[in-house]
Amino acid sequence: MENRERFTDRVETYVKYRPSYPAAAIDYLYGEVGLRRDSQVADIGAGTGIFSRLLLERGTPVTAVEPNRAMREEAERALAGYPGFKAVNGAAEQTGLPDASADFIVSAQAFHWFDQAAAKREFHRLLRPAGKAALIWNTRLTSGTPFLEAYEALLLRLGTDYATVNHRNITQEQLAAFFEPGTKREARFPNRQLFDFDGLSGRLRSSSYTPVPGHPNYEPMMRDLRDIFDRYQQDGYVSFDYETEIYTGSV
Repeated sequence: MENRERFTDRVETYVKYRPSYPAAAIDYLYGEVGLRRDSQVADIGAGTGIFSRLLLERGTPVTAVEPNRAMREEAERALAGYPGFKAVNGAAEQTGLPDASADFIVSAQAFHWFDQAAAKREFHRLLRPAGKAALIWNTRLTSGTPFLEAYEALLLRLGTDYATVNHRNITQEQLAAFFEPGTKREARFPNRQLFDFDGLSGRLRSSSYTPVPGHPNYEPMMRDLRDIFDRYQQDGYVSFDYETEIYTGSV
């Protein structure tokens, strides 16, 4: 499946079960990194607009660039009430936006899908002098609790192509190469979701590497997920823990 179509049938679960980003992370962008209320921001690979919303709530105009029609239309529906929002059909490698039209580019939970060399050229074209890019991920912790470790093992065992598309495959060397030498900065913030079993199931099904009904791994995966939940839940919930990573710099 082409990468830009991987989430077409998962929009509903994506909207309902994917995490947002912690306020401390947004404060960091507006404080230390220099994002302003009047900055022109391009959100590349904006998906359903989860990150765009956080900037719009602070009064910053956002142009969301998203190639997947179903996700883009959901962002348009959800964010229509913000006067500073617009969405365009485009990709990281060819956004269709004018030269030097962005003070900031943000890309949340998306950079690992990009052609990095082509995206770097496009980001450089879009950014104004002194402009910056921010690459953001909610990185799920894979160790530290028995639940987190069992969930990771489940994905490795029954996910369709989890090991291949995992954004942890992006190396520090690749990140350093994307930014101009000496400009890359990074910060990390804790984040988490609490799920009952329905929420945990929805969160799993929102991932592109989760088999769909009819796939031979689907029923075994759902059965094993139930077993994991029952084993590790406390008062009917499990803690889905993340580290929100932010990498910023000139491009």
